[in-house]
Amino acid sequence: MIKIITVGSIKEKYLIDAIEEYKKRLTRYTNIEIIEVKDEGLVEPEKAMKLEGEKIKKHISSKDYLITLEIEGKQLNSKEFSEKIENALMENGNIAFVIGGSYGLSEEIKEMSNYKLSFSKMTFPHQLFRVILLEQIYRGFKIKNNESYHK
Repeated sequence: MIKIITVGSIKEKYLIDAIEEYKKRLTRYTNIEIIEVKDEGLVEPEKAMKLEGEKIKKHISSKDYLITLEIEGKQLNSKEFSEKIENALMENGNIAFVIGGSYGLSEEIKEMSNYKLSFSKMTFPHQLFRVILLEQIYRGFKIKNNESYHK
């Protein structure tokens, strides 16, 4: 089982369509759940991260292998990411990916992380990043199963 816990919701139809397409493709390999928690908006950054962190924490199980998406995290290529997913699922059964809000993740959530992952040193819009993450998870399963997929 893979969970994606993310701050904020998506309103743009083209992003919703892309997310639904990757969720549909992934059902062949795993159960996937996307959990949205409320974005605290433009309040003081520390306060927003703390409040968002409390909401995120409610959705993390002790059985989850927690992967936080952080600019400071380790960067992997697609094959390494595929191996990370495979190993985490074999050892834990569940993976929870966490995408923070506009200000990032609270220190408490970062400390709970089993693995800090970065896709780039660049900043991505959170809505778009959800699509990128789903695509890379899908690519990871295709690699793991030696199935062709465009490069």
